[in-house]
Amino acid sequence: MVSGRGSNLQALIDKMPEMPYEISLVISDNTRAFALQRAQAAGIQTRVIEPKGKSKTAFEQELVDCLRTAGVEIVILAGFMRLLGEEFLRQAPGPVINIHPALLPAFPGLHAQAQALNYGVKVAGCTVHFVDAGMDSGPIIAQQAVPVLENDDAESLSARILEQEHQLLPTALRLIAFGRVVLEGKKVRVLKE
Repeated sequence: MVSGRGSNLQALIDKMPEMPYEISLVISDNTRAFALQRAQAAGIQTRVIEPKGKSKTAFEQELVDCLRTAGVEIVILAGFMRLLGEEFLRQAPGPVINIHPALLPAFPGLHAQAQALNYGVKVAGCTVHFVDAGMDSGPIIAQQAVPVLENDDAESLSARILEQEHQLLPTALRLIAFGRVVLEGKKVRVLKE
């Protein structure tokens, strides 16, 4: 599920031939999301489900119905800019995971890179996590650190973090696909091969 340019989607598409997953559907809440063009170019089915004029419950139910119809087994939020409610998460056809441009639990929400710079951290990064009803608060599956350079601004830091996101998200999906990710309460254990 996407809302914008879809660079993480493109990373998943590019790695799909060597990975144990198939992208069966890309859903966007934004008709102008460039991610839809990326999916269509790769021959992946797309669907736009806009929230406008619908209650949150009706919008999320439409998402769930669409995911189920497509036979989805795992839902990936790759730049999907909406908080999903408990009812969506309860009904989702499989786990829901998200990629976030910070080392959670630090700097949840929007503008994580600017938050990190404003706080003066020396290390930033990205996180793949299970989604819960909170804001970027679900159990952490994988993280990748990125050093903050002295001359970084939000744009330069974001670009370096995004490079790591493109590696981390497919890696996390591979772990999940091979059954190596075990959720134990709020903690995730990754089993060795």
